[in-house]
Amino acid sequence: MRFPRWALALALVGSVSTALPAQAAPGGHVRLDQVGYGTAESKQAHLLAKAPVTGKFSVIDGKGRTVLTGRIGASRGGWSDAFTAVHPLDFTALTRPGTYRIKAAGTTSPPFKIGGDLFSSATDRTVEFFQAQRDGRDVIPGRLNRKPAHLTDRTATVYDTPVFSGDGGDELAEPLKPLGHTVDVEGGWFDAGDFVKFTHATAYSTASMLFAQRAEPKDTLLAEAEFGLRWLDKVWDAEAGVLHAQVGIGTGSEKHGFLGDHDVWRLPEDDDKLDVAPGDEKYFIKHRPVFRANEPGERISPNLVGRVTASFALAAQLERDPRKARWYLDQAATLFARAKTTDVGELVTAFPHAYYPEDSWADDMEFGATQLALAGKALRDPRAQQWARAATHWAAVYLASGDTDTLNVYNTSALAHYDLAKLLKAGIPGAEVTEAQVVGDLHRRLQSGVDSAAASPFRTAASVTEFDVATRSFGHATTARLYRALTGDRSFDAFGVQQRNFTLGANAWGTTLVIGVGTKFPECPHHQAANLSGDPDGGRRVLAGGVVNGPNARSLFDGLGEMPAGAIPCAKPYTMEFDSATSRFVDELTSWPSSEPAIDFTATAVLAFTLS
Repeated sequence: MRFPRWALALALVGSVSTALPAQAAPGGHVRLDQVGYGTAESKQAHLLAKAPVTGKFSVIDGKGRTVLTGRIGASRGGWSDAFTAVHPLDFTALTRPGTYRIKAAGTTSPPFKIGGDLFSSATDRTVEFFQAQRDGRDVIPGRLNRKPAHLTDRTATVYDTPVFSGDGGDELAEPLKPLGHTVDVEGGWFDAGDFVKFTHATAYSTASMLFAQRAEPKDTLLAEAEFGLRWLDKVWDAEAGVLHAQVGIGTGSEKHGFLGDHDVWRLPEDDDKLDVAPGDEKYFIKHRPVFRANEPGERISPNLVGRVTASFALAAQLERDPRKARWYLDQAATLFARAKTTDVGELVTAFPHAYYPEDSWADDMEFGATQLALAGKALRDPRAQQWARAATHWAAVYLASGDTDTLNVYNTSALAHYDLAKLLKAGIPGAEVTEAQVVGDLHRRLQSGVDSAAASPFRTAASVTEFDVATRSFGHATTARLYRALTGDRSFDAFGVQQRNFTLGANAWGTTLVIGVGTKFPECPHHQAANLSGDPDGGRRVLAGGVVNGPNARSLFDGLGEMPAGAIPCAKPYTMEFDSATSRFVDELTSWPSSEPAIDFTATAVLAFTLS
């Protein structure tokens, strides 16, 4: 889970529009992947019914002709008191490309496609989200008419590590203490619906995009990944041996007399217009503090080291200019050598740590070392085998942990394992793990997901009563593809497709979890720029491609507070009918537990769409 980062209280992929919900009979609703299905992949939809039904369903084409009939599967269990049966509808036998709908029990589904290249456009949308999240002078106006913002970050003051009171809270126990120097941290991406920037999430997102770029090159994807790289280069000061971890502070302090980023609802460019002096309550809104991950020359939190190293090393693999590739490799190698791997203590992710409560880091070190080894091999660096052996060491440490989390911002092991398995197959003298162990861990993780999914009527492995269900669903989908690419074993293909289906509409609420994608998608994201510059009642000006958190525990939606001052009210009550006793999805501006998008959520979707 993650801490709430806002503390105040055809719709085919090629176009962005809001369609009316599909025709629904009183008895139920058909839920399916609103983007579509590959011609050869498993194809399932769900009939969400008020009571168990029997009989047949049919698939119709664009002219209303029946192209396939099948029998409605037995109910996999109830969803809520209102919908006591969820029936699978299997139409895997349909492989002909085209646009279709499903009819079952008197209801008709939204349109969907079957084809061979459906998700390239979805990848384009996710890249568009990152463009909308850009900070600094090099923005892309896009649908939201973004403007340059936070130019004061060019000369941002560095502060000592903030001290927070209580257990896991965000109340400052002491005033912020400037260290007497500034750094240039202009640029980068906003983390989520706010304007704070984190190295932790940025490095995960950059590495994920570069990994996807290596698999399926796209000019726009590479350009956006390079934007992230430029900011990572700014926050990593190799000469001083300092990695900066955060720009901005989320929650202000009444005790110490200042407002934080989460305390003011505004457009990002408004911050530059403020006329403030030290001591003014909005001083840290314009002059954002920078916090370090380490003191100069000291060791650095290994989770940050691993993922930033992986970003630089992946860039070295992709860079065509040999001199620039070598520069990326040197940056990665220098940083990797600074990792703190003994007496690690609490990892540095964000301030406070509860914003991103990660405790896993051996996976990040494996990821960084593996990408260093690959870059070293490509550039004929004699240290390549040394880095490969280090990767096997950290893989062994990770395997011993027994962690079963899937790919997401808290766990990069799937990406690490994929490349390490190939290095092991080629041979690594002195390796501490075998190829079979690494591949077996991917199998173990996927099987754990299958076992979890068996308890869900929609066959989703990620819990709909916990944070990060969308990104973890995309993580399962990505891991299934990587496993098949390594082994040729298709036994987890259907599972992976089901997890992607869930994020794209095959869920109780019948909405995708990706803004601007599908026939029904979130319209009221908890996002300042989208709220103030977008179209809250449908239209083109949406935060296209942003992946929201998704369903969450019902208890989290109690007492969300009033609409932030200055916000444009936005609420879509259609979801209430489909909530369960334990889980809700709320498409409303104040509902950060389900409707806030984030770069790490969207980065995992980039991988899933690219590899689909």
